[in-house]
Amino acid sequence: MTSSNKSAVDIAHVYRGTFVHSTDHTAVEILEDRLLGVDTEGKIAFIGSGQEVDSLSQKWGFEALAVTQLGQYEFFMPGMVDTHIHASQYSYAGTALDLPLLQWLNTYTFPVEACYKDLEFARNVYTHVVKRTLRNGTTTACYFATIHTDASLLLGQIANDFGQRALVGKVCMDTNNFVPHYRETPDESHDETNRFISEMLKKKYPLVMPVVTPRFALSCSAALLGHLGEIAKNNHLHIQSHISETKEEVKLVKELFPDYDSYTDVYHKHNLLTDKTVMAHGCHLTDEELKLFREKGASVAHYVAGGYSPSMLDAVRRTLDTSKALTIQDPQYQTLTFEEVFRLATLGGSQALSLDEHTGNFQVGKDFDALRVNTAIAGGPIDLINHGEGPKVGTRDDRNIAEVYVAGKRVVPFVETT
Repeated sequence: MTSSNKSAVDIAHVYRGTFVHSTDHTAVEILEDRLLGVDTEGKIAFIGSGQEVDSLSQKWGFEALAVTQLGQYEFFMPGMVDTHIHASQYSYAGTALDLPLLQWLNTYTFPVEACYKDLEFARNVYTHVVKRTLRNGTTTACYFATIHTDASLLLGQIANDFGQRALVGKVCMDTNNFVPHYRETPDESHDETNRFISEMLKKKYPLVMPVVTPRFALSCSAALLGHLGEIAKNNHLHIQSHISETKEEVKLVKELFPDYDSYTDVYHKHNLLTDKTVMAHGCHLTDEELKLFREKGASVAHYVAGGYSPSMLDAVRRTLDTSKALTIQDPQYQTLTFEEVFRLATLGGSQALSLDEHTGNFQVGKDFDALRVNTAIAGGPIDLINHGEGPKVGTRDDRNIAEVYVAGKRVVPFVETT
């Protein structure tokens, strides 16, 4: 049995059943017939054998009859962690996929993002984003908003109101010759970023934090990058941006910043590569750049391109498919296993965001961020066929998520959506 030393804490909920999670040493660990207690602060107080319910109830002061028993085809897994979401792009997700990155940004993305100065438009989209990602099992999200401070603050408020753990970034960009009305001056970006961070911290949200967010090197001057590095350092904040998504982008960064060794070096020299940094994409990073990432403790949210689905389970499937395709093209690649991808979507994501002290798996002292999965839920995509040796299950999707918990609080009962 694993337990903390604080047996005097008040227990709010106790669950009995199967728990599936990852550890640093095991990609997937299945804990059968376990009791897990959650205290009144939403933290995991103890984990023990289901056979010890009487002794645990005496030690922790809960009624054995009050234990929530999971069904035969149910289990808990950690909430999933999405390390890179453009909340402002949700309104046209799955469309506008006909252009390469830089043309796509200028033609579709920047004009739409400029609309977020309208707070009602922002409220509508951001509410849908947070509700949808929670329903799909994303308990922790790292969001890009737009350059608009008030709309970015609104995204933080909405995430807090719905109970999602989130990092929210006001986008910073002072270089944009293609859509001139969607950019800031270096001073505006510096001042508004400080205002955004100050207002966010004043709110004292329990689960929502600001993240310093230069869009990418192509849209930021060296002066702005330097300002943002200072802001992140002085406030001990997370940092997010993009890096090396396309070869054209890498080439242009080299032309704009000729005195730097690499794309990664641009961020490094401006104090934007730290152990609280997550960079999106990284498709064309060199071995030397990856070595610098490792030395600084920075992370890569490795995306080949913008996703069309808000579901982390879809991302898991696409990761496996892509890994298999790469192995077919070059047998020297080692295909990822579903166990490894499960860990990436849960514990690995929390580690990438430097939040693994709080979430990512079922460990005493961490917050109870969890999905209650029912493989036999009505209307679900799985057929259970018993051949005598147990159920056979097919593909699982978001409809199997019966309940979502963040920091011990149930934030989403199962809702049938169309």
